[in-house]
Amino acid sequence: MSFQLFQHNQTAYESALTLLKKKGKAAVIHPTGTGKSFIGFRLAEDYPDKNICWLSPSEYIYKTQLENLQRESGDEKLQNICFLTYARLMNMNEDELEELAADYIILDEFHRCGAAEWGKGVTRLLERYPAALVLGLSATNIRYLDNCRDMADELFEGNIASEMTLGEAIVRGILPSPLYVTSIYGYQSMFQKMQERTEKAKSQLVREEAKKQLDQLHRALRQSMGLQELFKRHMKQKTGRYIVFCSSIAHMEEMKEQSKLWLSEIDREPHIYTIYSENQLSGKEYKQFKEDDSEHLKLLFSVDMLNEGVHVDGVSGVILFRPTISPIIYKQQIGRALSASDGSEPVIFDIVNNFENLYNIESLQDEVQNAISYYRSIGQEQMIVTREFQIVDEVRDCRQLFEILQTTLSASWDMNYQVAKRYYMEHGNLLIPRTYQSKEGYYPGAWLNTQRRIRKGSVAGILTKEQINKLDNIGMVWDSVIDYMWEQGYELAKQYYEEQGHLDIPVKYTTETAAGDMFPLGKWITTQRKYKNTSILLQEYEKERIHRLEAIGMVWDAIDYRWEANFQIAKQYYEEHGNLDMSTKYVTEDGIAVGRWLSSLRSERKKKGGAGTCVSEEQIKRLDEIGMVWESKLEYQWRKAYEAACLYYKNNGHLTVPHEYKTEDGFQLGRWVERQRTLLTKVSKEKLSTERISKDKSMDKSIRYERIHLLNQIGMNWGRTAAETAYIVAAMTDK
Repeated sequence: MSFQLFQHNQTAYESALTLLKKKGKAAVIHPTGTGKSFIGFRLAEDYPDKNICWLSPSEYIYKTQLENLQRESGDEKLQNICFLTYARLMNMNEDELEELAADYIILDEFHRCGAAEWGKGVTRLLERYPAALVLGLSATNIRYLDNCRDMADELFEGNIASEMTLGEAIVRGILPSPLYVTSIYGYQSMFQKMQERTEKAKSQLVREEAKKQLDQLHRALRQSMGLQELFKRHMKQKTGRYIVFCSSIAHMEEMKEQSKLWLSEIDREPHIYTIYSENQLSGKEYKQFKEDDSEHLKLLFSVDMLNEGVHVDGVSGVILFRPTISPIIYKQQIGRALSASDGSEPVIFDIVNNFENLYNIESLQDEVQNAISYYRSIGQEQMIVTREFQIVDEVRDCRQLFEILQTTLSASWDMNYQVAKRYYMEHGNLLIPRTYQSKEGYYPGAWLNTQRRIRKGSVAGILTKEQINKLDNIGMVWDSVIDYMWEQGYELAKQYYEEQGHLDIPVKYTTETAAGDMFPLGKWITTQRKYKNTSILLQEYEKERIHRLEAIGMVWDAIDYRWEANFQIAKQYYEEHGNLDMSTKYVTEDGIAVGRWLSSLRSERKKKGGAGTCVSEEQIKRLDEIGMVWESKLEYQWRKAYEAACLYYKNNGHLTVPHEYKTEDGFQLGRWVERQRTLLTKVSKEKLSTERISKDKSMDKSIRYERIHLLNQIGMNWGRTAAETAYIVAAMTDK
């Protein structure tokens, strides 16, 4: 088997190997469709003698990845990979875990490890194999609907080998530039809800204003392009393959019928296939869809399948009918077109255009522009393949009108202000989650965000000077809340540095804010390291933040920092004592276990292929300069004693040392020589032979044949008769 990685994956793979060797774990965060699974397959191919435990959300995903591997390499699997689903792992007993004998663990779609039960199974596996090297693959590390948990921090402690946004992948030409078409289907129900809320508004002024805005929204919706015309105009591949994402089986059946009408001017008899977990024929229909070479339009309707880890060749585009607020699902669905285009411009029909989506086409545009700005700033414009992609936005005006109407109907300004003020009095800040609902049913977090946008001018509305002053008096943060949180983290980090003298903060460390809340300072520090080392978005204000952190002792590589701190203590010890002959249990007054650190370095240097922090050549050289002893303490002591014996032999011509003889530095050489004679006391005269001496199990295991041989070279007298001694010497030296 042999296959070539794309350049971006080759770079990520090499970086992952470095992190695996140095820190034992590495994560690769690349968009859907960029070939992340091949990084795992390359690892398995390069280490055929290692057992690879590969975990994935479903067997279906892994089988599809193997199909891709077979297409690239001609072989369908690697013999050293043991595949498991996260669900299967969760139910394995200890004996089954024992059989895995995992040297490497690959967590595919590792953001899914945040699920409660699946996460327990992964934790058991990692605890069972603490020395296994762990590689994570995912399009995202954030669980957006799970309190935005960062699984790269939780599982990999921020050790990200490579990170790439969807926008960057498009800019670099790794993924094709799409045609993105937006529209709204089923707006009637949404519009009807707005009408009902308008009629129920208690304030006459609110009702009158809302009715005006409702009329504007209605006109904008009617003027937007109908779906039949939309598909006719933008579906260029009339016989292409399109994946249609639906929210449920009932919804899918409805969309199948509606699609026949909407697509009638393209193909009156499109070939329709369905795939969902409960359908036993899904595999068959999926295969037929891929192999359909007819001159008809091919539509594969999917419910909760093909979202992740699966790529279909020859797909001309996707149609999004599934409403979702999950950025993960959104990216995965559009990735089906971006990763598997048939060579022409892929098209994405975003028919739902959910107003509450946390990540949408505007976010993707921002990623594209940020990537372009970055490569220009570092003088690498040759990396820019795509500078923009075409968007047909039928609903921009509708979105803005919807937001204005939503604000009008939510409540009057003063009522929302009172709710926000009460929150401030209780919590000491206005960092209100957008999903927070007051007891009256208001959403002050969303309302405050609208006030920011109104003042910024990004949405229509009016804020008086008096209203601005009122919000200022209760701690309103007009700039980005993210910027505010950064400043809060910085002040707490500065306080920690002033108290402790360093920023080597454990990941799980939390501290109390002035408002009495607990702030995850350790995680915040880890996030700053990860962002600085992996982000492509280092603008001027971000460089300023880096300088501010460095001014209070920020260390961007915690492991290198700890190594240097321990080295300086060892160096000081050497300068005071003239050696590093300290006990493994030696601890400084500050509680730093430098003795154990030196011992671990000895062990690491002796390892071959083991995990952990390796000792570089530069570090070895620096340690040698301060008298580092790489042998164990017993080995070191024996070597120093042997050197004293050699000196005695050189001066006296023999090694018959008196019992009470001591060297100038007080070492009792006479007694040491006598102890060495005990090496052969358990060996009978009849069995004296080189072979017997080297293999005798009754001898002290710390004594090796080479030591006996060394002693023979300087005239060791084993304390027997002359004949016996001659016999032994002959046996030792093979004479």
